[in-house]
Amino acid sequence: MSLTTRPPRSLPDLSAEELGTWLAAQGFKASHAPRVLRNLLEVHGEESKEHPGMLLPADLSQRLLSEFPTTAASLAMRQVSEDGTAKLLLRLNDGRTVESVLMPDFHPERAAGCISSQVGCAMGCDFCATTQTGFERNLSSGEIVEQFIHLRREARAAGRTLRTIVFMGMGEPMLNLKNVLAAVQRIAAPTLGAFGWRQITISTVGIVPGIDELREADLGVHLALSLHAPDDATRADLLPMGKRFDVQDVLAAVDRYQASSGRITTIQYCLLDGVNDSLAQARDLSRLLEGRRMHVNLLRYNATGLSLRGRTYAPSSLEQTEAFLAELRAHGTVAHLRRARGPDIDAACGQLRKREAAHPSATP
Repeated sequence: MSLTTRPPRSLPDLSAEELGTWLAAQGFKASHAPRVLRNLLEVHGEESKEHPGMLLPADLSQRLLSEFPTTAASLAMRQVSEDGTAKLLLRLNDGRTVESVLMPDFHPERAAGCISSQVGCAMGCDFCATTQTGFERNLSSGEIVEQFIHLRREARAAGRTLRTIVFMGMGEPMLNLKNVLAAVQRIAAPTLGAFGWRQITISTVGIVPGIDELREADLGVHLALSLHAPDDATRADLLPMGKRFDVQDVLAAVDRYQASSGRITTIQYCLLDGVNDSLAQARDLSRLLEGRRMHVNLLRYNATGLSLRGRTYAPSSLEQTEAFLAELRAHGTVAHLRRARGPDIDAACGQLRKREAAHPSATP
């Protein structure tokens, strides 16, 4: 199939309302729609003895199979780190690929998932691997749901339960918010995936209209802001979107979201050696967040080679990282250091996809 040709909509792409309308037109009860989607989200269309209430009439099951592709993606490659992190490369029905990650929790029975919202990314963040391959297209809601299904399956195979997901993979969720929210509805709603709204975080580099639109959607999900610098000049140098929305405007939008949702926002801050990791910048960050109920999630950079602008970034040393963290805490900022995940398996977003494109493999 040509990459310019979009395949027919798959079953994961349908909302309960759309599926109900189709069912009614085919002479079936529209009320079957939530059950069909629950079955899909739980066991990916396979009848399960554990969920007898989800079993469907045989003629309906056969009709669905004949009318709709039952999946929106298939597993193209899988990497598992020594620490248990699993990185999945999914091949979409048009041949493109996208990444999802399952990360084991400190609790041995739990896991967290990272989900992509676009094929590639147009944000141009200079230290990010995803942006190096450019932007191809938005993911459909079904392609997003499909990642959730694969991550839930991966967690079960590892003896864990998928407990939280974050839209922090490939792409900028706020630039595909319609499909992201449609997928979240299917994943989280009690009558469908029943995953829970509070278990979901949507991340952004700071798209102010998108943050406001998320607030108006009133779903109660968490918000994470990729800040990466406390001042406009450094931030705009790292994140081109910083030239459009300055730090104060972005934080004002986050304030509005937090006041409406009651959710504490996470500030993502990737430490880059000699770029944004000085103690003075830590103090500036603390002043910026003073009076705000937000917490800082520090990340050590996972090197991805030459950047779009020909730079080579390096992670801050462990000593500098600890000093930066201590400085934040000394000034009253709630901050944590997120431990690195999967450093031995192309852990940064976009790396596995980039490598597979250079050396295609049909083996998961």
